[in-house]
Amino acid sequence: MRAPFFSRVLKILILVVLVLSAHVLVCRVTFRGPLPKPTPVPEEHHRPLNPATYTYIHNQPAVCRDKSPFLVFLVPIGPGQVAERGAIRATWGAPGPDTLTLFFVGLPQVDRASETQNLLDQESRKHADIIQMNFLDIYHNLVIKTMMMMNWLAIYCPNSSFGMKVDADIFVNVFYLLRQLRSSPWHSFITGSVIRDGKPRRGRTSKWYLPKLSYAKDSFPVYVSGAGYVFSTDLASRITWASRFVRMIPLEDVYVGLCLQVLGVQPVYSRSFLPIRDLFAIQRVAYDRCTFAKLVIVNGFKPSELLTIWQDFSQGHLSC
Repeated sequence: MRAPFFSRVLKILILVVLVLSAHVLVCRVTFRGPLPKPTPVPEEHHRPLNPATYTYIHNQPAVCRDKSPFLVFLVPIGPGQVAERGAIRATWGAPGPDTLTLFFVGLPQVDRASETQNLLDQESRKHADIIQMNFLDIYHNLVIKTMMMMNWLAIYCPNSSFGMKVDADIFVNVFYLLRQLRSSPWHSFITGSVIRDGKPRRGRTSKWYLPKLSYAKDSFPVYVSGAGYVFSTDLASRITWASRFVRMIPLEDVYVGLCLQVLGVQPVYSRSFLPIRDLFAIQRVAYDRCTFAKLVIVNGFKPSELLTIWQDFSQGHLSC
């Protein structure tokens, strides 16, 4: 009688280990009461953030007309970052049956603006993957670019399943990400590196300086790091709508968190359990093929590094 008992215990232990060691996009369901009715911000405060304020210089309105990509990569990038766009096209952003990659830019700054724009025009004609609007492409306008991306996805690619906002210096394990998203929620879902203890920087010398006049509270709502986050496409139009009730601040990822707060949507963790690890590595991690095979993103790569890493990773990740 002892052998069957220990056999059952052993099977249960093995099952527990398998569950704990699985790499999953963790979804936590939160039950909430009715949300308070939001108050619209004054029109003059919302206008600079509203995509309708601007016009397209380059657009790709037909790119989803005859297909519904499972995942759309939305890459905010500077007009002059030619090498970065080339590296992404040659690696994780290469055209595939389930993915679409688009680059979102504003106007080049004054220095060599005409030359930069001419090169961008040529690149757009060649690749048909650049979307540009007529606001100045500077760091403090990244939140405008983010709303531009959300609005574009909602209007021109509403039948896609997921969008991913991802910076140009990121390694994306697109193979692993696609597998995980197949079993993820397709509505009211957003995941990434979740930040729960964010606070505004009040020092004037900080890149992320935020005066009390712009944001009075001493802490931020839960949000996901802007290095890279994934969301169900239905959230694109809802975040665009929620922006009507959130005053603009120059912190793109926090701003999206404020919009999610209006919607009552909680970001969910993406982590592995054995070892305990955030699958969205927003810090630099030294390249190791089998370590990267168990992550969704890794931060901080130059175009040449991304090309070198991808050559090894794409050919050998299945052996891990």
